[in-house]
Amino acid sequence: MVKILIPSHFPTKGSGSGIYVSSIAKELMKLGHDVLVITPEHSKIKEHFKTEPIIFHNGENKEYELSFNFPCFTTHPASNNTFYELTDEQRNSYVDAFEKKILKACNEFKPDIIHAQHIWVASYVASKTGIPYIATAHGTCQMGFQKQGGEPYREMALKAAQNAKRIFAISKPIMNDVIKLYGVPKHQVVLMSNGMDKDKFYVMDIDKDKVLRKYNIPHYDTIVSFAGKFTHFKGIDVLIRAAGKYEKELGEVATIVMGGGDLENEIKKLVKNLGLKHIYFTGPLPQEEVAKIFNIASVSVAPSRREPFGLVAIEALACGTPVIATNEGGFPEFINEKVGGLVEVDSVEQLASKVIKAISEDWKSKKGEYAAEYAKEGYSWEGIVKKMVEIYEEVLNN
Repeated sequence: MVKILIPSHFPTKGSGSGIYVSSIAKELMKLGHDVLVITPEHSKIKEHFKTEPIIFHNGENKEYELSFNFPCFTTHPASNNTFYELTDEQRNSYVDAFEKKILKACNEFKPDIIHAQHIWVASYVASKTGIPYIATAHGTCQMGFQKQGGEPYREMALKAAQNAKRIFAISKPIMNDVIKLYGVPKHQVVLMSNGMDKDKFYVMDIDKDKVLRKYNIPHYDTIVSFAGKFTHFKGIDVLIRAAGKYEKELGEVATIVMGGGDLENEIKKLVKNLGLKHIYFTGPLPQEEVAKIFNIASVSVAPSRREPFGLVAIEALACGTPVIATNEGGFPEFINEKVGGLVEVDSVEQLASKVIKAISEDWKSKKGEYAAEYAKEGYSWEGIVKKMVEIYEEVLNN
């Protein structure tokens, strides 16, 4: 048994890296290992694994440790605060809070290894403990390292990267970024893709109209789905403009948009200005509900301008739904003609044309079965976490 401490910058729900933490913690426990997760929250939570929350103030909760909301690299359904907006005092309080929680866990939980999320503050604090640690590069931390306003964190990030025993990169582009940005040797960086929860994302025998009624959506034969943050790099504006084109060609086709974020009002205004009548916003949803909508969709789209990996695409494939994604970041590593298609970044015309092709040629029935098996066999957390454990043991044995 290995005891693993997992400090994370985000709650275990609402973001890709948060779901990553929740998923690997559950799989590690299934394999007989002991896990403690440190995570920002707005209240104490119950999970299937041990947690030590850092309580932030969201404007409503009366009990908190830090008097501001947790910061993000872009946005989060539970916070629009960013790392770059923190005052010096808030940033110091943030670092101190992680240091206090991580050192306490080292003294009481006594981990064999630390698996820190993001090459950022948590990994930096891990470097001060004397305990061997691995850091996962999720991509947004590399964006933050380069972003204007990220300067106060760069020294911490460099120390975090250069002292890590291994760095897990979730895609080949992120692996290249890590080597270039932090000056670490290639052998220190391990390609370790994201995975999906096969107990939540799978092909279901489902009543389409029942799912639609839950969100006050009338019956549609054809549905396009999107799940993601309402932030610029996710390209949701490209989807909305493409919808204006494929609606004209296909007639009544629903576009169901799952998620939220700082661009929500702007996106809804764009829908109104374009006069679109078949766009439906559900807000952020639990994974179980996302899986149901993926199941009833004819095709799912991921029009990201930049995408470190693209977990929602794997999750849609696991539900038997072909995916159209951009030829960017992690997508080209797993989206191919057998399971969907790729388009160029920012190309409204290509995206609309590909959606029309997918629906006209009925990709769902032709590619869906293979897509589900492909995702299950190649990208389930079960196999990925076993590879992680092999690296943990290699680090500890050395």
